[in-house]
Amino acid sequence: MKLYYSPGACSLSPHIALLEAGLPYDLVKVDVRAKKLENGDDYLKINPKGQVPALALSSGEIVTEGPVIVQMIADQAKGKNLAPARGTAERYKLQEWLNFITTELHKNFSPLFSPVLPDDTKSFFKDRLMTKFKYIESQLSGRDYLMGKEFTVADGYLFVMLAWAERLNVDLSGLPNLMAFKGRIAARPKVQEALTKEGLAKAA
Repeated sequence: MKLYYSPGACSLSPHIALLEAGLPYDLVKVDVRAKKLENGDDYLKINPKGQVPALALSSGEIVTEGPVIVQMIADQAKGKNLAPARGTAERYKLQEWLNFITTELHKNFSPLFSPVLPDDTKSFFKDRLMTKFKYIESQLSGRDYLMGKEFTVADGYLFVMLAWAERLNVDLSGLPNLMAFKGRIAARPKVQEALTKEGLAKAA
């Protein structure tokens, strides 16, 4: 498999999943603004959406959208228990978390990366994000991970959103469950390996 990524982007989530799964893969860095690979090739020819992540399979198929990619990775490493079995109530709960993270956190972060939006507009989105993070804070009470006692691919995705919060000055210091969760995930060897490979270890 081949993971197309940009350092610190949401592609860090499937990168963590691949390492946790112990699956072989190659990393291909993408300049998402220029839509170019490091060798100058046009990324749009690989993924017409122009975004990361994209996962190239051995069959030549390209899979996009982070929540789909991480579930595919988990299903290829069943012994790692990165996702509950398909068709179970627990699997639907995992999908609920992945959808919440991608729609309520990920998409609300997008405006904060804009260099042209005024600060008051960004404050609106930060307030919206805080509401979502407070909900997760409540759900983490008495839990090590989103699904309970076991790490899943949803935890890797949430970790990336928490890294974005720190990067964009969304103050989560008053949410102790989330802060403990972030530290717990950051301490995982495979998470550290992903951060190191993307040149982000010091920022973690």
